[in-house]
Amino acid sequence: MKLHQYFIYSFFALLLILNGCSCNRQSSSNQNNSSAYNSALAVSEDFEAGSKSSYAPQQINFKSGLWYLKDALIGNSAADAKNGNQSIRLRNNGELQMNFDVNGAGKVTIAHAAYGNSNSTWQLFMSIDGGRTFTQTGVNILSQPHDLQTITFVINHQGPIRFAIRKISGGKSRINIDDFKIYSFNGGSEAQTATASEQSASDTAQTGDNLLLGNPSNAVADTHNPDNYLITLPYYTESYNRSKSEPNWVSWYVSTASLGSVSRINNFRPNISLPKGWYEVQQFSYSSSGFERGHNCPSADRTSTTDANSATFLMTNMIPQAPNNNEKTWGNLENYERELVRQNNKIYIIMGSYGTGGTGSKGYRTTIDSGRVNVPSRIWKVIVVLPVGNNDLQRINNDTRVIAVDTPNDNSIVPDWTQYLCTVRDIEKATGYNLLSKLPKTVQDAIETHKDTQSNSSNRYNARL
Repeated sequence: MKLHQYFIYSFFALLLILNGCSCNRQSSSNQNNSSAYNSALAVSEDFEAGSKSSYAPQQINFKSGLWYLKDALIGNSAADAKNGNQSIRLRNNGELQMNFDVNGAGKVTIAHAAYGNSNSTWQLFMSIDGGRTFTQTGVNILSQPHDLQTITFVINHQGPIRFAIRKISGGKSRINIDDFKIYSFNGGSEAQTATASEQSASDTAQTGDNLLLGNPSNAVADTHNPDNYLITLPYYTESYNRSKSEPNWVSWYVSTASLGSVSRINNFRPNISLPKGWYEVQQFSYSSSGFERGHNCPSADRTSTTDANSATFLMTNMIPQAPNNNEKTWGNLENYERELVRQNNKIYIIMGSYGTGGTGSKGYRTTIDSGRVNVPSRIWKVIVVLPVGNNDLQRINNDTRVIAVDTPNDNSIVPDWTQYLCTVRDIEKATGYNLLSKLPKTVQDAIETHKDTQSNSSNRYNARL
């Protein structure tokens, strides 16, 4: 064999060896990933157990646990899209809901398809309070005929959680749901290994953490700490003060995913989940006081679902607020915040009040509701503004825009909220809180001592007269 022929044969032989190694590595990697996911499987429900032939509401005991079906049945006809013999069939505004919790969830995968020839849309909801309230996770999903497709939702929640599927469009057209799988939470690796399409399904850039900036007063859910009692809902987190019957502070975030088309529900009501023996402020406790039921987390910040909007009307989210402060000054500020979100931003908000004694439409009061509810003297808010994106905490730096406002709880207040701009440090000195405690000290020193100057150039959002 000539020397140049030897080199050519050797070159092709080397390519074959390299290709073989590459294929083997790829195959091994896929097997390892599959094995990792299989080992992390917390719930695998194929709906093969149980029987339900009508759409009437009923609880069914499947192999994973007890599920609630409303306007839903277990389909086993030839027209049902399914893996195996059965799947869930939903019609109208049908619902499939877990009646049990799992301990954490990294991701959820669901097989779905339209039943028949008409498309329908559905949503995945999650609850972290034992099923009392649910919030949508991810985006709306369109089911099409005829073969099952699997969608992945990245969850990454540590602690008790349960899920529900709700059909939201298509009227009498129906959808099939099968192979509902929950993978255990393992510190977020599911988010790292999820594909780009999976990430879009969970809309990660539009979600956030209500306590991203920190726990300002180190509140805990302990009845031995009644005046700094932590209440955690999917829609906001707060420190509740039993002695004052109102929040010390409430923390939440707003993104475009938070803003939908749900109308204001107005179902003011007591929070019956307060510890036993605690006074529950009633929906009529502010009546004839000269003060309004002032939301901390506003109704209009939670219009994505009825559950989200309803949660803002718990009386534990209210303070006695002077009408002009609530309707004009604070209303104008809230409108401006939501305008920032519509301009492709995400905002993190902490709001609270302090002191005693305010002036409402009927004069000065220190308490209402027969002395059981404190009337605060000052109302404040801190807003951190970020462009839409991920890793929000890491993206906050010395140049991040922060808006801090501290207003008197007085009916003679002017509507222009920019007249009450201050620094975060001003509010911290007045309250004793550490408002941005999760940020590095150098970043706190930079943004907490700066008074916002951009608001004054945006006066078209400041007045709602």
